[in-house]
Amino acid sequence: MKTFMLRKEDVQRRWFEIDAAGKILGKVAAKAARVLMGKESPTYSPGVDCGQFVIVTNAREVKVSGRKETGKLYFRHTEYVGSGYFEPVAAVRARKPEEVIRLAVKRMLPKNTLGEHMGRRLKVYAGKDHPHAAQKPERIEVAGPRAAKA
Repeated sequence: MKTFMLRKEDVQRRWFEIDAAGKILGKVAAKAARVLMGKESPTYSPGVDCGQFVIVTNAREVKVSGRKETGKLYFRHTEYVGSGYFEPVAAVRARKPEEVIRLAVKRMLPKNTLGEHMGRRLKVYAGKDHPHAAQKPERIEVAGPRAAKA
């Protein structure tokens, strides 16, 4: 039996939509990263960009667990000497809600040129509306937060 290797010419891209409202940031990002890499597909090949397009809506309503709202910090730099500073999740979400999900997914993708190409297929929107209705995206369900133990 021969080993199957997917060629980039044979990749057929599909569109998927994830609703992040009320979901945990890490679970949404992990699911989106797996789909972008193509690991959800039976024809996955690690050296070929065989992933799909992912649309994440309601980025404004994504949740973070524990004390991450104030404790998790993002580093920003303005390219001037001594101008780097840290910002908590709450401040980043207030300024640009899509950035929290985009950074979480980007950091789960491979750190090479292939990962950059995968990241370009991620579309994140703060609200529920997006301009990709013509692509007929399929909905993906992500597990919500765990129920409290009684």
